[in-house]
Amino acid sequence: MESKVSRRLTQATAPELCAHIYLPRLAREFAPGFRYLTDINAAHLVMLHGAGLVPTDVAATLARALLRIEQDGPDAVPLDPEREDAYFNYEAHLMAMAGADAGGRLHVARSRNDILATHDRLRARDTVLALLAALADTRDVALRQADAHADAVMPGYTHLQAAQPITYGYYLCGVAQALGRDIARLRQALDRLDACPLGAGALAGTAFPIDRAATARWLGFGTYAPNALDAVASRDFAWEILSAMAIATVTWGRVAQDLYVWATPEFGLIDFPDSVAGTSSIMPQKKNPVVLEYLKGKGGHMIGMLTASLAALKGSHFTHSGDGNRESMRGFWDATDEALRCASLLKLVLQTATPRRANMLDRARCDFSSATDLADMLVRDAGMSFREAHHVVGAVVREALDRHLPASEIDSGMVNRAAAAHTGRALDVDAEVVARCLDPVQGVAARQSAGGPAPALVRQQVADQLDELARDRQAIDALRVTVDASRAALRRAVERLQSLA
Repeated sequence: MESKVSRRLTQATAPELCAHIYLPRLAREFAPGFRYLTDINAAHLVMLHGAGLVPTDVAATLARALLRIEQDGPDAVPLDPEREDAYFNYEAHLMAMAGADAGGRLHVARSRNDILATHDRLRARDTVLALLAALADTRDVALRQADAHADAVMPGYTHLQAAQPITYGYYLCGVAQALGRDIARLRQALDRLDACPLGAGALAGTAFPIDRAATARWLGFGTYAPNALDAVASRDFAWEILSAMAIATVTWGRVAQDLYVWATPEFGLIDFPDSVAGTSSIMPQKKNPVVLEYLKGKGGHMIGMLTASLAALKGSHFTHSGDGNRESMRGFWDATDEALRCASLLKLVLQTATPRRANMLDRARCDFSSATDLADMLVRDAGMSFREAHHVVGAVVREALDRHLPASEIDSGMVNRAAAAHTGRALDVDAEVVARCLDPVQGVAARQSAGGPAPALVRQQVADQLDELARDRQAIDALRVTVDASRAALRRAVERLQSLA
């Protein structure tokens, strides 16, 4: 037996290659890539006919076959691992439907290399558009919840220790800001993806008078990749997208870690409905935050896939190769699926998390997170340097801890004694002033500096971010409309072509 794809190879493909490389690859890639391979074939056909490189009767036959293949779907294509990959199996099916001569003519002026490079960009573009839409919805939920809880006072934490009072809405507003950067990074990656490799051939273009600008337009690209070698050698658009997804999922995992801790009875700041929880097989009292654990763990998974992709690429030549352009992309497709799942789960988490307002406020009143406000008062009203005020309030906190007093029970006498002991001068701080400084509600309301947690500022941040989100949605929708319009125009062109013979 000879190879089914080349007379250069005089032996049949080894069963091990079929079992371990080609068959798994077909199972993984054929169905997800089917529509893109169909579009690539259609765009190339319309271009070839327009350039006079395929006779009209052959073009019409091919157009009819492509439309029929598209209608029948991927399951109608017999998959033979001895034909190596998706393209050769598709081509064999096309030749069976259109005839060997007509089917074989479609491959003029192209290579599997530029076909695969184009497929990767088309599929990545659709996937990123779907992810962008999901992230926009998630950010919208974060902002709506931020607005609803802009006045839900709680402790803010650094080093997982009480730091300064904030609000739950302020926290969510920060999360939404990070989601905005996730969206921005993906949109920027789409800009760099927007160049069509089709027509680059194996690596050196072609001597046929093709129209690369035409195929780029049919496939919804703004232009074509200007260097044929780079067009088939490079997948850096994928590493940029995968990097952005890894950054995003690590951030989402950090948010999940916060909620994970806050939902424990020990903190008691957040509650989740039973619908997003699991339980124990042995302990009947358990309510386990499975969705948060999924999000917490996924960042490491994404880092692993990014590392694996770059490691597969490292050491490959700057041209087309199986390790550089196939094995390196495996983690990318898995990562895009995971990112879509995570975006949906994060949206669910933010939508269903309920702040326990009374617990939040009580903890903020008791845990010394307003100590900075007390030091600020000494700077403002007693003329102390901040470092001096810091020492005085530190001594007050130490006394409260030693006496097992919550922050809410610190009184003016404690402050005056600490000031006298540290500075050597008498201080007569009013009791009401001390109480006001230690009230986290008033402390949050007073933080009116730009970007601060005062409820009015949070609501303004929400409004500003909603405006930004609306612009992002418009841009995402506009690109989707352009892509869909190009695909519809391509289909109409193929339908016209089939009727010419």
